[in-house]
Amino acid sequence: MEKNNNADPFRLILASQSPYRRELLSRLAIPFECLSPDIDEEQIKKQLTLQGCTMLELAQALARAKCQAVAQVETDATVIGSDQLVEWQGRVLGKPHTMPAAKKQLQDLQGHTHRLITAVAVQSSAGLLEFVDVTTLHMRSLTEDEITRYLEVDRPFDCAGSYKIEELGIGLFDKIDGQDSTAIIGLPLLELSKTLRQLGFQIP
Repeated sequence: MEKNNNADPFRLILASQSPYRRELLSRLAIPFECLSPDIDEEQIKKQLTLQGCTMLELAQALARAKCQAVAQVETDATVIGSDQLVEWQGRVLGKPHTMPAAKKQLQDLQGHTHRLITAVAVQSSAGLLEFVDVTTLHMRSLTEDEITRYLEVDRPFDCAGSYKIEELGIGLFDKIDGQDSTAIIGLPLLELSKTLRQLGFQIP
């Protein structure tokens, strides 16, 4: 990316091409752009895991890296970076990508509790602001037929944890403990709105 020098204090960039985060941010009715951060997420995860970082610290580091990778180029803008980890029994569950892998994830998660850790970093002329949202989800016990039927309908192969809770995936759960339902989809709008208002953005 070439450096952008057109100063605009209310130019907003989402450091992501995720359709889920794009849809969430659009709810705030603020014009924004989407740019992909040039970082190696897997390498960062590997390094920080070896250093003994907690899941919370890992999510924060990834959100910060995404945000700052774009902010270093788009120096005139306010940049939002976000990362979400699915934590189950002390390990991170990635995106399944295939039906067999998604089926295995749901077989593991069913009948148990897991956490969604969603970290956000916002870089602006005022500096770096960060926050983390943690949601605890209780997945009900599922039969093999229920898992197969669900996956055939929602096809959540690009979602860590193998479910789309904003769609049919809500039927997989008994209970959800969290402060912000939008955090589950990938971007906690309650705290993000507060942060952007602090920076002068008008919401609503």
